[in-house]
Amino acid sequence: MSSKAEPTPPHRSTPTVLLLACLVILSTLWYPLPQPNRPTSVSYDHRAITINGQRKILISGSIHYPRSTPEMWPDLIRKAKDGGLDVIETYVFWNGHEPSPGQYYFEERYDLVRFVKLVEEAGLYVHLRLGPYICAEWNFGGFPVWLKYVPGISFRTDNEPFKAEMEKFIKKIVSMMKTEGLYAWQGGPIILSQIENEYGPVEHYGGPGDKVYASWAAKLALALDVRVPWIMCKQVDAPDPIVCLFPFHSS
Repeated sequence: MSSKAEPTPPHRSTPTVLLLACLVILSTLWYPLPQPNRPTSVSYDHRAITINGQRKILISGSIHYPRSTPEMWPDLIRKAKDGGLDVIETYVFWNGHEPSPGQYYFEERYDLVRFVKLVEEAGLYVHLRLGPYICAEWNFGGFPVWLKYVPGISFRTDNEPFKAEMEKFIKKIVSMMKTEGLYAWQGGPIILSQIENEYGPVEHYGGPGDKVYASWAAKLALALDVRVPWIMCKQVDAPDPIVCLFPFHSS
């Protein structure tokens, strides 16, 4: 008399279980998990950005808020996240925010705070690139037109009128971000910030005032106490602890 074997209960094979475990571990180690309103410590070592003491592999991409309308921002941010981004980076557009000296504008497509908060709501980080020169194929590189009529001004060098206007604008933006609690140490999404933009080549071929200016810009940034890493793009002589992004090498 034959007997049927008892059915084998369904189970996952050992390789499958190991694979799932590895994926869970990798997602924990590599993929950032922003926690709104929870203070975050951001730093870096010789290998990577660190968030709350853990090295992170971060993939970033740009969304320039004035190039679209506020109604478009949520969908753009969602698509960026769906595409695998961890960080949204954006320049800050001086000519849009200060169209006349001392007259500031942060409404409609220039509502920077709203944009940053939408990125935060999507569970992504922010890299705030303050410039104030941004290039970006943007009119006048982001400088307001009135700036060139300031008496005695010379752009992006050791020039007191230029530095005075730049300092006022940079401090204005940083103060807004702090007031809204948008830096990582405040529980916000901003984990990186940039001062100036692609200045290394300008300094390399410029005069002695350009090197002085670069050093001044770095010191200005560090004195603002944003408690996230500062970046200077293409600035190989950026002083510690500022990070040099995309180093410029002369031939």
